Amino acid sequence: MHRPIVGIIGNSYLINDEYPAHAGGTMNSQAVADVSGAMPLLIPADPRFVSVEELMESCDGFVFTGGRPNVHPEHYGEEATEAHGAFDEARDAVALPLIRALVERGQPFLGICRGFQEVNVAMGGTLYPEIRDLPGRDNHRMPPDGTLEEKFELRHTVTFSDGGVFHRLMGAREVFTNTLHGQGIKAPGTRVVIDGHAPDGTPEAIYIEGAPGFTLSVQWHPEWNAANDPVSRPLFEAFGRAVRAWKDGAQPLALSA
Repeated sequence: MHRPIVGIIGNSYLINDEYPAHAGGTMNSQAVADVSGAMPLLIPADPRFVSVEELMESCDGFVFTGGRPNVHPEHYGEEATEAHGAFDEARDAVALPLIRALVERGQPFLGICRGFQEVNVAMGGTLYPEIRDLPGRDNHRMPPDGTLEEKFELRHTVTFSDGGVFHRLMGAREVFTNTLHGQGIKAPGTRVVIDGHAPDGTPEAIYIEGAPGFTLSVQWHPEWNAANDPVSRPLFEAFGRAVRAWKDGAQPLALSA
């Protein structure tokens, strides 16, 4: 029996600062394979090579991963500044219309970090270029030093809406997560429901209201230690159930209030 196929939206990358490549973190593939029970397929996120229609017919679901480049602010009506950082406009051109098409069709996807931000922008929302510069906000960026384990260590709580989607999925209103991002949601897009917040008020968990399929997205990185982490595992397991249902032609598994 063939596993469902999950397209992992990759990033443009330069090997040795000169050789163009498409890259995806191994931990994303591992989480999809080991916890979701699906076959990970790295997608070259560039409209020169793939189309939204081809991707949707080839894959049963998608993971919109994190990445150092940010969504270009032109997609939410702002000018680019130094604070907005680097961009991957080829990925923007694939990811944003793909998200809108998946929402409409009910095909499952999971957004992570940059992917979480892409979902908000795709639905008409806006982003802050740098969370740590806002009054009263914490520094959510990856620690500059330390081992990989130290960079991905759990650093703050996320509190979910009482009785909401994430509360029901996790079986707890408050969980402990890592944090490795600079940007964050400023204004939520149309139908974007913010279902979880960090202690400083930063949105951390969202879904699309009324969508017929799985649309959960998180600002943290659940792919790290996904098989063992009590917060990451139920998220990837639920996503796995959704992509299997899609592959089998069942009704889309929507998680909504």
